[in-house]
Amino acid sequence: MITCPKCAKDNQDHYKFCLGCGAELPPDPAPKPFAPSPPSPVAKKEAPSAPAAVQQAPVYQPVQQAPVPRAAVEPAAPAVRQPVAAPPPPAGMTACPQCGHENASNNLFCGACGFRLNPPASVAQPPSPPPAAVATAGVTLTALRADGSEAGSFTLPGGTNVVGRETGGIFAGDSYLSPRHATFRQTGGKVTVKDESSLNGVYKKLTRDVPVEVRPNDVFRVGQEIIKYEPLAMAPPSPDGVERLGSPSKGYLGRIALVIGRDTTGNAFPIPESGIHLGRERGDVLFPEDGYVSGLHCRLSWENDRLTLTDLGSSNGSFIRLREEAEVRSGDVLLMGQQLFRITT
Repeated sequence: MITCPKCAKDNQDHYKFCLGCGAELPPDPAPKPFAPSPPSPVAKKEAPSAPAAVQQAPVYQPVQQAPVPRAAVEPAAPAVRQPVAAPPPPAGMTACPQCGHENASNNLFCGACGFRLNPPASVAQPPSPPPAAVATAGVTLTALRADGSEAGSFTLPGGTNVVGRETGGIFAGDSYLSPRHATFRQTGGKVTVKDESSLNGVYKKLTRDVPVEVRPNDVFRVGQEIIKYEPLAMAPPSPDGVERLGSPSKGYLGRIALVIGRDTTGNAFPIPESGIHLGRERGDVLFPEDGYVSGLHCRLSWENDRLTLTDLGSSNGSFIRLREEAEVRSGDVLLMGQQLFRITT
């Protein structure tokens, strides 16, 4: 055996390069197999019978007797090199792509030429594909309590997902959620939500001090109040061309009405062109018994021929109901049923 001077790994005596680190091994000391103890006794026994001339020429004696020890040692050589022919490891043998020498499959370098061999099959296994959550990031809905703390979360895988009371989990206990309430769709890094004709709708929370357009018959929510915007329009003439009488509405854009049923409204308040403020203690329209409405909650304004709703930094926020599929981003808050859900993408 030859011990590698670099990594101390034992290698067979006929290897030129270390199996462990690939370093070149020192040459095998040749005198080792040719200097066994038998030659000395043989020389002593044959010395008396040898001619005097031979005895006086000791220089030539090793040359004449050299083939004799080699012939005697040569048959024993296979026993010395027997480890080379030992059964290969269970992993099998690997042929060196450079010189063709057969190496055990767990060798890193060829024993004959030092060529870097491929890693073992167990190391060369192709990496397993990343989890679907990493390959296609999902959407997480985190339920929020009234104080802002988290009440649980639900992660939607990539693609299209419908959530509602029948989904279970954080949705199961809300009787204001429809069985199939909303659909979340993820396409091209974009996430959208669509109300599936639910009874109580899907609302998106407004960003503070950012006006959002309110279109005719849009519904928004302030505290526990559900409010509908109804524009004022002159009634058309009758089929026979008679104009309809009515009180003048000059200076008013429309009205807001409290929704008390699916298609039923209650108290209504006119909206002048100067706009109105809503709140619990201050403003033009007050909700003194609703503890979820801030003192001064939001404002309706007429700007550039459109009506806008602006949250004025209320504690619980202002929400507008989605009428069609809309994009949502990480950090947005949705109101579905009686629960708030923060979106994380």
